[in-house]
Amino acid sequence: MRPTPRKAFAASVLTVAVLAGVPLPATPAAATPHTAPSAAACTPAQVVTNGGFESGTSPWSQSSTSVITNRAGQTAHGGTTFAWLDGVGSTHTDTLSQSVTIPSGCSSATLTFWLHIDTAETTSSTAYDKLTAKIGTTTLATYSNLDKNTGYVRKSFDVSAFTGQTVNVAFTGTEDSSLRTSFVIDDVALDTSGDTTPPADSTRTPAAPSYTVSLSSNTSGTVWTGHESATFTNASATALSEVYLRLWDNYHGTCSAPPIAVSNVTGGTAGALSVDCTALKIDLSTPLAQGQTATIGFDLGITVPSGADRFGYDGAFSFIGNALPVLAVKDAAGWHLDPYTNNGESFYSLAADFKVTLDHPSTLLVPATGASVDTPGSSGRTITTATASKVRDFAWAAGPFTKISGTSTAGTPVNVYSVTGTSSADAQSMLTTAKTAVDAHASRFGAYPYGELDAVIDNNFWFGGMEYPGFVLDLVSTTALTHEIGHQWWYGIVGDDEYNNPWLDEAFTDYATDLALNKTGTSCWNSVSWASTAEKITNSMAYWDTHSSRYSTVIYGYGKCALHDLRRVLGDTAMTKLLKDYATSHWYGVSTTAEFKAAAQAATTTDLTSFWTQHRIEG
Repeated sequence: MRPTPRKAFAASVLTVAVLAGVPLPATPAAATPHTAPSAAACTPAQVVTNGGFESGTSPWSQSSTSVITNRAGQTAHGGTTFAWLDGVGSTHTDTLSQSVTIPSGCSSATLTFWLHIDTAETTSSTAYDKLTAKIGTTTLATYSNLDKNTGYVRKSFDVSAFTGQTVNVAFTGTEDSSLRTSFVIDDVALDTSGDTTPPADSTRTPAAPSYTVSLSSNTSGTVWTGHESATFTNASATALSEVYLRLWDNYHGTCSAPPIAVSNVTGGTAGALSVDCTALKIDLSTPLAQGQTATIGFDLGITVPSGADRFGYDGAFSFIGNALPVLAVKDAAGWHLDPYTNNGESFYSLAADFKVTLDHPSTLLVPATGASVDTPGSSGRTITTATASKVRDFAWAAGPFTKISGTSTAGTPVNVYSVTGTSSADAQSMLTTAKTAVDAHASRFGAYPYGELDAVIDNNFWFGGMEYPGFVLDLVSTTALTHEIGHQWWYGIVGDDEYNNPWLDEAFTDYATDLALNKTGTSCWNSVSWASTAEKITNSMAYWDTHSSRYSTVIYGYGKCALHDLRRVLGDTAMTKLLKDYATSHWYGVSTTAEFKAAAQAATTTDLTSFWTQHRIEG
């Protein structure tokens, strides 16, 4: 995704200590009952009790009976009760704490709470009254009267370093001798996920997924219903007794009315939704040994919300990205069940085959991932069948688009679909850009493998552009479209864990974009200015979601500048060979920072240790 400026967090953090976390033969499985494997696993859980303060005061400890309250003067974020610290207007201290145990079987732990601050202080420079948030003895953040806001703001902290420990989550509010400041807290939660006990090997599984989908839309293309099945193989030596489906777009709704609804599961038993209802556990009917294959099926309902988003509709035009449930990945770190991020991407999946049948009104054009064939349906309807091989996701759009087509010099068919209001000149410009970009990237990293390429253009997209295999959403922008097409290689062909290693797709794609637009990045590292010692190119989205104003600067800007600097160390010829060979060796696979650093070191006799340190590339 190519980000554009958007709302920053309403409150600034004065002090933040960022905590460091840390093809097989297919054999049908017998349909017999099973128990969970003996390897320890993490069941995603929320470990704070009564975080919304709606069930009295237990088990919270408070400095006075007035801290947890529903009295007039403040309002709750949810429900009717909240924690109100200070607001007295004289020298005063309030405290609130709860002891929690973070399971040792979980590798990821995130503390969140909602905070509202109002104050009678008039200064714009002095922090007279303060609220400190701590876990154990570690200060997570300090807020003050300078952080006043008109509503609640969600705060989030990675506390994975405390897995396996029992610690206090504590808030302390202090006021000076005059002028009140109220610190109001609600909906405190500490969510855990991810196994820390490795399976027998680090193989990524379930492997070789194959998805078959049949959906029918309403007249506007905003509601789709039908069926999906997923066939997969356990590549790991550890038996696989469950899988997780990622229902990413439930982020855009509520758990009580999810935009992605899964029902009538076959081949396993559905458990409870977790991770803000974006993960669905399915216990398999039979545990799979290494090399065994299974299929799960389910009915699927998709309701597209309003908004020119990567999942949303803008007038008559629907954009349906990340809507199909896909299998989560399990490796040596356990199940990857990271939360959705609207700041970047969380999407981590293995290369898969898709056959998707979309039944829709003939008045709607339906660009989609893969090669599409249209056939007549029932009266006034068309059936679009899209087939894609070795892709990590599937996306489509629906609407009365204007379509123009062409073929790149190297032979890639390119289609541009424009919404109403896009000029024919802009559409033609984007077609020319797409044809040039796909050939430029292919010449550097390897031939484009996905057949046709569809670009859907809407100048109302708040996010700039968004990539899917063979399918991109974009503004009218040469740079942004060249960037999104570059993602066909860096994320699409060469995959990565986008939540934990966002630089591996965004920085590499922005570097590729510079090369395609004949930009050399000369002296761009000279403008680097780190915001803190914790800021690194290799930080995860857990970090960037709490430092959102720095995400684009560091991941895109500093990341690509580091690669330009690496090119100057290695030389143009060696850098070109490094990236092409690296793409080839990871074709349809998954890249890691450690693997790229090793490949770069192998391409030169110069010791790159100091280079990685200078550019804050760790892993």
